[in-house]
Amino acid sequence: MFSDKESGTPEVLGLIAGGGQFPLIAADAARGRGIRVVAVAHLGETDPSLSDRVDEIVWIKLGQFGHLIKALKKQGVGKAVLAGTITKKKMFENVKPDLKGLAIMSKLAVFHDDDILRAVAEELSKEGIEIVASTVYLPDLAAPPGVLTRKKPTRPEQEDIRFGWKVAKELGRLDIGQCVVVRRKTVLALEAIEGTNETILRGGRLCKEKAVVVKVSKPNQDLRFDVPAVGLDTVRTMARVSASVLAVEAAKTLIFDKNQMITYADQSGISIVALEDE
Repeated sequence: MFSDKESGTPEVLGLIAGGGQFPLIAADAARGRGIRVVAVAHLGETDPSLSDRVDEIVWIKLGQFGHLIKALKKQGVGKAVLAGTITKKKMFENVKPDLKGLAIMSKLAVFHDDDILRAVAEELSKEGIEIVASTVYLPDLAAPPGVLTRKKPTRPEQEDIRFGWKVAKELGRLDIGQCVVVRRKTVLALEAIEGTNETILRGGRLCKEKAVVVKVSKPNQDLRFDVPAVGLDTVRTMARVSASVLAVEAAKTLIFDKNQMITYADQSGISIVALEDE
């Protein structure tokens, strides 16, 4: 049981939840370690079933940072994690900022992911709430180095991985995206606002088959937020366009549904490899 040394009460973790299964996994992992989980979930993004897997939950609209801070402070949260995705195109459609949200947004010169999240983290820090890396509670989700599937990348595919890796790192340095799709040392698609799966579909359809998908962390990745993640849905998307290889960065990429993902990849003739950055 994790507890406050002075009071003996359970540790309280704030879970700032987006979409996808990551918030659900994070909640289960934290509660499994005896931690009380208080979630702030986003309407239209977060899976409603999260309410059954946390101790307390408050629902807000995208941009309501004042509501977010108030909810966490009310529950005595000292540490919080960011988990899950926000559909980026909704940033142009459904943002309903409160006064605190407007204040934060007004300070930003560029609306890049890291800029927004770092600004949120700084505001939370001023309120006594520390954003910590979600991997602290989920160490088993980090991709181990090596080839994870029966099928290994061919020599030409290895060359494409090396080529795509450099491009993806540069894309990340610019804080645009983390995924690229290549074939024969030709860039077919770069991830932007549409997300990884749409990038895979776009690039895979251009080359018809055997596309190589590379997804890496940003240079100097801040593990408190925007950690790259792949899973069963990723390889299912690859199979739709007959893509052949998924290369990710070892230790800095989260893998969801690992066993199911590898089994599906083996059945579909897809190679999955996790490499350490040179």
